[in-house]
Amino acid sequence: MELVRQIRLRVEGGLHARPASELVRLAKRFAARVTLKAGGREALATSSLKLLTLGAKEGDEITLHASGEEAEAALAAVGNYLSAPAQGGETASPGPAPEIFPSAPGAAGQGLGVSPGRAIGPVFVLRQPELTPEPDTIDPAAVETETARALAAQAAVARRCRDGAADPAARAVLIALADLAGDEDWAARIAARIAGGASALAAILASGDEISREIAALDDAYAAARAEDMRAATQLVALELQGKQPVSLADAPDGAVVVADELAAIHLGHGLSRLGGIVTARGAATGHAAILLRAAGVPAVFGAGAALARCEAAEILALDGATGEVIADPGPDVVQAWHAAIAAARDEARALDALRDRPPVTRDGVAVVLAANIGSVADAEKAREAGAMGVGLFRTEFLFLDRADLPGEEEQLAAYSRVLELFPGHDVIIRTLDIGGDKPARGIQVPREDNPFLGLRGIRLCLARPEVFRIQLRALLRAAPRGRLMVMLPMVADVHEIRETRAMIAQARAELVAEGLAHGDFALGIMVETPAAVFCAEDLAAEADFFSIGTNDLTQYVMAADRTNPGVAGLCRADNPAVLAAIARATAAATAAGKLTGVCGEAAGDPALIPFLLRAGVRELSMSPAALPRARRAVLDLSVSG
Repeated sequence: MELVRQIRLRVEGGLHARPASELVRLAKRFAARVTLKAGGREALATSSLKLLTLGAKEGDEITLHASGEEAEAALAAVGNYLSAPAQGGETASPGPAPEIFPSAPGAAGQGLGVSPGRAIGPVFVLRQPELTPEPDTIDPAAVETETARALAAQAAVARRCRDGAADPAARAVLIALADLAGDEDWAARIAARIAGGASALAAILASGDEISREIAALDDAYAAARAEDMRAATQLVALELQGKQPVSLADAPDGAVVVADELAAIHLGHGLSRLGGIVTARGAATGHAAILLRAAGVPAVFGAGAALARCEAAEILALDGATGEVIADPGPDVVQAWHAAIAAARDEARALDALRDRPPVTRDGVAVVLAANIGSVADAEKAREAGAMGVGLFRTEFLFLDRADLPGEEEQLAAYSRVLELFPGHDVIIRTLDIGGDKPARGIQVPREDNPFLGLRGIRLCLARPEVFRIQLRALLRAAPRGRLMVMLPMVADVHEIRETRAMIAQARAELVAEGLAHGDFALGIMVETPAAVFCAEDLAAEADFFSIGTNDLTQYVMAADRTNPGVAGLCRADNPAVLAAIARATAAATAAGKLTGVCGEAAGDPALIPFLLRAGVRELSMSPAALPRARRAVLDLSVSG
């Protein structure tokens, strides 16, 4: 019996590579066959390639068909995954970039800036090894051998992708590529061509080209960018078949500007930090290579197109990865200006790094805690390296996002414990689940809301879903003995929300006692990010152990301007007098009650706002690790009483 369900696709950006990869892993958990039908196309839920070529966009109607022993469970899981909005998807490609390099020799041109920063250096042309020609056809007796060769090459490339990076962000990208390289549908196409008399090499190249063309032909800029991944996978599998390794960036000299037709993520696994910059003929801002380059901080411009030959012929290239500007063999004035700008940025970084170990104390002796905002254990490790004095905001929702299931108690316990262990002797403030608004989670179904920013989010959702909240509270209590844990509640607007939470904490503690599980206590504070919390700050300060002002949401609620709406985002400025007055009022109420006040929104890392915050009574500032050096300098240069 076949079950059928119709849904509307709510995955942000549609079924691009990473959601498709995640859907494949979800579908493979069930003893069932699930297919998706949309726009006259059909795809098996266990094939990354088929899902990509489906061309399904966010908002499209999709019909799901499921059959097999676990058809009902599979249909529910796949349907819920696809119909619940995702968070953190990549943005749509801005479209084709104009060709760089106008006709004037050495003139600046405009490409597609995909990774910010300036670079100037000698050109290093990166070309992959040439494939050795092989016969296009084989004897029928060789079909089995050739098929085994091809499948072994696929498996080797998939394995290399999975093992190619330790960094969590890069690993997610490479796992998606691994799923593509080892895709069953591609393997079936290769095997079919070999069975028809094609050699392994011919079958790999022809089927890979066929699939990349199918993807590129989709009328969706983001999905079409995935053709880059397919072309890369095809080249890598073909090279593997012939026992040839892809060229490594380790061969490029320090500070070189790498010029290539196209770079795949697998090429960028090692040696990036030594490079000056990268210019390619092809590639998209949404491509996996661009994502990894931004993460590594390597300036890059894509979109040289037919002008790549001029890039390769140049001795020196200057580029600006923010604007997309590229200059071939620049003149003395440009060289001087570029080097001066790069040197100034480097000097500032060194000056800031020299302050890394200095306690952040103002000139008049006011000690300030500079903590970090994080979303994962990997973020915590980077924050510690950047000199953070603990964690001012651990966004636990990132344990829940971009997955179809919910993290269990043991998984949460491991994450919270590790972060606490990374900051011995320092406070670690963990925010309870803040799902809703611009952070929906597929594993937690909530009614569709016309205005989710004013709906069931933050502590409201936690109290409405006690079965989810209870697991998190148990994990937090069990993690407490590992360090100086503090817990805060998001979106609080009423004292009853604090009291209900304390009652749930007491219940969770009683359960742990009965089960004989070790646990501890923690301070319970709140995020001040609603106008109600500001106006009731005195009452809330009597109930909470501390305040942390979330200036991002507080600003948008005070200004009644959605910060995700470009039309009104300009109103969302934390330095608006109304927002500053709200911060001052909340801080004064906490100070009067003898409670600590911190700030964990973007304003905390703004050197221009730090004087106001400290003079208002704020004594803890939490920000992205990258903002810590400038914030430290701002504190050291400041006199609170002055």
